[in-house]
Formats: sequence, structure tokens, C-alpha cells
Amino acid sequence: MRVLQLCNKPPRPIVDGGCIAMNEISEGLINAGCQLDILTISTAKHPFHKREFDSELFQNTEVQDIFVDTKVNLVDAFSALISSDSYNVSRFFSSDFDFKLIRWLTDKSYDIIHLESLFMTPYIPTIRKLSKAKIILRSHNLEHLIWERMAKSAGHSPKKLYLKHLASRLKKYEVNILKDVDGIASISSKDEKTFRQLGTSTPIKTIPFSTDLSGTEVSNKSLNNELKLFHLGAMNWTPNIEAVNYLIDKIWPLLSSLDVSLNIAGRGMQEELLEASNGKLQVIGEVKSARDFIEKNDVLIVPLISGSGIRVKIIEAMAMGKAVITTSIGAEGIPFTNWENLIIADSPEEFAHAITELSQNKDKVWQIGDKGRALALEHFDSKKVISDLIEFYKSLEV
Repeated sequence: MRVLQLCNKPPRPIVDGGCIAMNEISEGLINAGCQLDILTISTAKHPFHKREFDSELFQNTEVQDIFVDTKVNLVDAFSALISSDSYNVSRFFSSDFDFKLIRWLTDKSYDIIHLESLFMTPYIPTIRKLSKAKIILRSHNLEHLIWERMAKSAGHSPKKLYLKHLASRLKKYEVNILKDVDGIASISSKDEKTFRQLGTSTPIKTIPFSTDLSGTEVSNKSLNNELKLFHLGAMNWTPNIEAVNYLIDKIWPLLSSLDVSLNIAGRGMQEELLEASNGKLQVIGEVKSARDFIEKNDVLIVPLISGSGIRVKIIEAMAMGKAVITTSIGAEGIPFTNWENLIIADSPEEFAHAITELSQNKDKVWQIGDKGRALALEHFDSKKVISDLIEFYKSLEV
């Protein structure tokens, strides 16, 4: 099977959850015997480095990039505001990328064209003109739902009205585009259900985030004397910024009497957050190794109040045997049992209660971590997920 993967940013270097998710698809398809080519957008925020694809794994894979300036342009944003365009999506369209795609589709034949995220759908007309391949939309998030949730949490302000407007435009685009693809690979069963509620008749299959968990070991079998809480997430994504501010402003003040510390890390950390470090609260920005950072801490705190899809860092932490406390939104797409393999907290007081319980009963930390790891291995290991994806591809070729 010959597959063309179109990416809205390079899968490598692996700098955030989106890159992890795309790279796992790339590696999984190659390891499963598919002939894969990758054409990706690169940006100032996500530059392309050819050396990242120089390993033996990619020796038969053609990988190229086209730089696209996706930074928000106020003139274009205002034009979209008074037109029917979804600026969130249209800024990813580039005539240079389209021209490169035309050349590839003219020279090569593919069975499947795999679109990584809604942001690659502006290229569907070109694909339809030049290729008979089935088009699969890999939905990382329900994009309009992210903006609806951000609007809901914005309070009463002009910003709320603007966010609601963006969400409305994006929802209209997202609903309309579903009929233009041959299949939707939804990242969670909840997202799949929402797609169906939107009225689409396009075939859908839940293909969750996956990672190679076969070699993942729980190497640290002891907890710190002072329970170390942590948060890890790329800070160029608005829901993560909201979560960190919520964590520092609403949750952390309720923990002052507990013997716990809090370490917050993430690429692109804002200066004002770095300046929030004080005593047992440390905001350290980007770390060299996410795995090392996860390993030396004890309990992952993910207080997401917007966003959709599956949070990659939650699955990674669970696979490493770490207890996780998150919101109902943060746990979407994970088949958890509350207080068995993951803890749900939807208010600052619920987070404080859960952290208090764990700090006073550290055996519970390991019990939840061990069962969380078992859940991650069962549902999110790449071999099973990629096998399901390829079967989905084949079902659409009939």
C-alpha cells in the first residue's frame, strides 16, 4: 500500500504532542510495510530539519517540506471576520505547497492520502483533480470544540464574542468538509460520537494516539519524600496556557499546607510564568528530555478546561506508571475508571482533595500508576493501533 502523509508541521523533531502523534503514524506505517511519502508544511515555529529523517527507517521514504508563513496576519484575519472564511484553516493554504503537491501527484500514484488535521483539508480540491486515492482525515481534535470551550471560559468580554465567532466559522467549515473526505480517523471515541452527531455519513473509525510502549519500563519504583507534582505541555497551544494559569492561580494556593512541590515544564514558556517560580513552585520551561522529567516526578496534573482529542502527555505518563489527575476534558478518549487508573477533578477544590489524598496515602499513587500503565499498554500501543488504521484504509478501497 502506497500512502502520502500530508502534515501541517514536520513530524520530527518531536517537540510537542502533535509531532508525537504524526511521527507514530509515520513510523507505524513504515514498520507495517507500507510505502510512505511525507510532504509537510514547515513554519517559523516548526522548522524542517532533513537530518531528522536520515535514519535507516526513512531510507525509502521521500520527505520534503514547503515553508508556509502561518503567523496571524491582522489584515487577513479581519477580512475573514467579515467574510465566510475560516481564517484558522485558510492560513495553512499556500500556493507553493499546492504546486509541490501537484508535481507529486502528477509523478506518483497513491492508494491513500492521509491528511494530518483539519488544516490540510484546503488541498482536497487539488487531490481530487489529480488522484484517485482515498482521502483520510486524521482528526487530532474537533477544532471548533476547542474554540467553543475557550469562549466559554473567557467570561463576559469582547474576547468571548470574538472566540464564539471563530468557533462558529470553524464549526461550519468542519461540518462541510467531512463530506469531502472518504474516511475520518478520529483520535477518540468521544470525538467519533460528536462527528456522528454532526450528521456526517462519512465512514469513521476511532484510531487513538499510539506510541511504542513495548520497551517502556517503570524504572523508578520509589516516590520522593516530598510528593512531586508536575505538568508538562507545549506552551504554544492556548489550552495548555489556560491550564497552567489555572494550575498556578487556582489550584496551587490550596496546597500550601501539604508536603508537596510543583514542577511545570514546557516548550515556549511565557516569561511571566517563568517569573512565577517561588519556593516549592518551579516553572522551568523547556526540558531536554521529557521522559527524564516525567521519571523524576510523581503525579501528573493536567487541569485542561478547553481542547479536545487525547492528551499525548497523559498517555506517556500513564505508560511510565505515573498517577495522573486531570479534568473530564483532559481525560476524553481514555477508557478510564475514576480513582482506579486515573483521577478526575473538575474544580480547584477537587484537585486539592485528590492531591491531599495521594500525599497522605502514597501507596495509592503506585496503585493508580500501575493500573494506568496497564490501561495504556492495552489501548494505545502502536502495533495494534496501526493495524487498525491499515484495516480502515483497506475497508475504504473496496
